[in-house]
Amino acid sequence: MATGAVTPPRFNIQTRARALETAGGIIRALPLLGDAPFMVVNADIYTDFDFKGLPETLRDDAHLIFVDNPPHHPRGDFKLIDGRVALGAGKRLTYSGIGLYHPRLFHGQAPGKRPLAPLLRATAGRGRLSGEFYAGRWHDIGARDRLEALEESLIHSEIP
Repeated sequence: MATGAVTPPRFNIQTRARALETAGGIIRALPLLGDAPFMVVNADIYTDFDFKGLPETLRDDAHLIFVDNPPHHPRGDFKLIDGRVALGAGKRLTYSGIGLYHPRLFHGQAPGKRPLAPLLRATAGRGRLSGEFYAGRWHDIGARDRLEALEESLIHSEIP
């Protein structure tokens, strides 16, 4: 090997970080986030949502933004009744991946791989979630075909 050449590190399955899912990642980051509410935005969405419109204070454990159900998720996630997130049958909306969370929502949760949806359902069941509907541009681009469809749409349209 030539002097000064850099050898790339060897991949070691033992030290590889594993995906924690959304709640697991938040739980791991809590010591860095402090005591104030914080915003979470899924990395696989495209939106023109105005984040300045999120509440400045948070009485509940979280405030979620909802959108109409996309074709790949026709049943939705939760009901939204007068600004309150609820469970049950009836017309449901899709959680957009945009939310404002209070750290207390995650207190007492074990670290490790943990999805967010079960925690949100439990919190909605206790009446501790607020929410609002967003009718603007929003796309879930978490699959290649949906990303390609959005790209095609943007190429052939004027973006405001």
